[in-house]
Amino acid sequence: MGTEELAREIAGCRLCVEAPFRRPLPHEPRPVCVLSSSARIAICGQAPGTRVHASGRPFTDPSGERLRDWMGIGEDVFYDPSRVAIVPMGFCFPGLDAKGGDLPPRRECRLHWHDRVFRAMPQLRLKIVIGAYAQDYHLGAHHRGSVRETVAAWREILDETRAEGVAAICLPHPSWRNNAWLRKNPWFERDCLPVLKREVAALLT
Repeated sequence: MGTEELAREIAGCRLCVEAPFRRPLPHEPRPVCVLSSSARIAICGQAPGTRVHASGRPFTDPSGERLRDWMGIGEDVFYDPSRVAIVPMGFCFPGLDAKGGDLPPRRECRLHWHDRVFRAMPQLRLKIVIGAYAQDYHLGAHHRGSVRETVAAWREILDETRAEGVAAICLPHPSWRNNAWLRKNPWFERDCLPVLKREVAALLT
């Protein structure tokens, strides 16, 4: 199945309401993802937040601004589906927990869609893998057990995954909630981000 047909199926998905893994989604589904038959870069994150659920467009929030800055690209490239695919672990906003934080990505997406999605995009050469759920799925044996340990091993994971055909760069979530972590780990901006920018630029030219 091609990416266009698969994207249409995902856009109409209601599994988390009509056949939920556990509890049904507490609101109307609005799947948000960008599939591509030509993009060589895929952003593999967690799940849409409240702003993305409202807009229907991925990363339309301050986290998106920071991520684009980390990648060294503007909105024109970021939102060009011929150049960048965007596939979160959960396609719909999962709702909020009792403390007002986002719930984990819905498991229905991973179980039903993700293997099919990535089989349909064999041209990918770089995955930008953000957060624990995405790292668990995409890294397999390369996952170091926690986001902190996995991001700290970004260089080794990049080399290991590149040798298997699709390189992966692991990032913390670009949310303001990680500002303290970024201050405590200056190596991330000093060492990792220049490599990320070079990898992205090389695949866009």
